[in-house]
Amino acid sequence: MTITRHVLGLSGGRDSAALAVFMRQRHPELDLEYFFTDTGKELPEVYEYLTRLEGYLGKEILRLNPDRDFDYWLKTYKSYLPSAQSRWCTRQLKLRPFEQWTKSYLDDGDTVISYVAIRSDEDYREGYQSTKSNLMTSLPFKDAGVDKAGVIDILDGSGLGMPSYYEWRTRSGCTFCFYQQKIEWVRLKERHPEAFEEAKAYEKNAMDHGSPFTWSHGESLLELERPERQQAIRKDHEKRIERAQKRLKANPLRPDTVIDLDDLYGNAAKACLTCHK
Repeated sequence: MTITRHVLGLSGGRDSAALAVFMRQRHPELDLEYFFTDTGKELPEVYEYLTRLEGYLGKEILRLNPDRDFDYWLKTYKSYLPSAQSRWCTRQLKLRPFEQWTKSYLDDGDTVISYVAIRSDEDYREGYQSTKSNLMTSLPFKDAGVDKAGVIDILDGSGLGMPSYYEWRTRSGCTFCFYQQKIEWVRLKERHPEAFEEAKAYEKNAMDHGSPFTWSHGESLLELERPERQQAIRKDHEKRIERAQKRLKANPLRPDTVIDLDDLYGNAAKACLTCHK
């Protein structure tokens, strides 16, 4: 007998957490399976938020661990760092574990519906594209017209609020994600110096093996961490905030409108959907 399975992937980020809350409130009849693909290189704040989310949902979030870790794949890819041109980290540490997990369901003939947190204001995004006819993607936020402000309202209304790392970083995912802005690297060094040092070590190894990529575009972390360079990055960031605030239209209904780093740097469309939602 075949069945329909409903699965919802959580990244530890704002949008996917809000979707889990939304689905629990709007569709309590669905037996949703929640999962998180753990690369082993996530921010500690991500794990803390997932624990809080489990408490709210009253259900365990399944941890999908890759069968081979980051170090294995780094060696497989000849010590070349993952980059926007070669996102092997997403393929091997995020998508591959999901495909392995759902394979037995799909092979048995079950239908798997994957709920993805693409918002109504993200026309440039698409969900995971499967080659299996019985693996389908559902976009509840798009269907219901839920945008970024709506996501924040859902989390505030649930009492969960935002993940704490939003105080200094826009994305969940790996500590050394190459989609980070330079200001996020500076803040990573402040908040989690051990993770910054690990990223530096990976980068040095990659450069020693001829990798054409550094974690941050155009400069190494060794260059980026110089005090004068950090000061310049902070100054540029402050100017971007000032310009964004001037452009922001006053809305009495939302006096505390959130300005994301993506709003400042225009990088939202490029980031890995699987990692950062």
